[in-house]
Amino acid sequence: MHYVKLVYRSGLFLAALVLYVVGRVTKGELMLDLIEAYPAVVWIVTAVFIIEMVLRFFPSPLESPGCQKQFACNYVKTGLTDIRIEDNHGAVLVALVWIMFNMVFGALYMLGVLDDGVMLLLSLLYSVCDMICILFFCPFQTWFLKNKCCSSCRIYNWDYAMMFTPLFFIKNAYAWTLVALSFALLVRWEITFYKYPERFSERTNGYLKCSNCTEKLCAHKTQLSSLWVKIAQFTAERLGKLKK
Repeated sequence: MHYVKLVYRSGLFLAALVLYVVGRVTKGELMLDLIEAYPAVVWIVTAVFIIEMVLRFFPSPLESPGCQKQFACNYVKTGLTDIRIEDNHGAVLVALVWIMFNMVFGALYMLGVLDDGVMLLLSLLYSVCDMICILFFCPFQTWFLKNKCCSSCRIYNWDYAMMFTPLFFIKNAYAWTLVALSFALLVRWEITFYKYPERFSERTNGYLKCSNCTEKLCAHKTQLSSLWVKIAQFTAERLGKLKK
């Protein structure tokens, strides 16, 4: 499912990018004008994202364990009572960095440097990066949170709010619907976290233990990291031979 989303979102981003560039080069219709000319396409794309977010509000076997730990049905008591959320402070730092980062784009938009098309492209790019974080490399995990994997990630359900942040500036009903629903999902997640922190700690929730993981994404990322290390070693050896 993650790879399907990666291909689907990448296709959306590339299609939107081509439309935007062609519109700029030919000085014809802008991307948003072309998109609005085919409302069925906009409706379908919006509906797909809405369905994805609505599923997050309920327990679902189709969803990742990372966002399912919030539900009572997935709380497996370990017998321990000392709740430890090591990455909670990192979550605050991520929020601050993300807000400041996107304020730059927001300011440029308000000044007229960026238009609606760029903000939409930015949002679609974020959606692709979201899947890259899950499948290949997550800078938030590596640089800020230091958590072991996606299953234990403190900010897993922040993804849609982060993806649709640029849409906040676009005066469009579809855009604001996605923004509103994504932030409702984030608020629901945060309320659950502060009411039931034991569900988010591996020490108190056995659901988060590696033995219960169904995705094994960490193993996938480890294999990729090992591959890059081998490629780097091979490249260094070849360069060393060439220098000789």
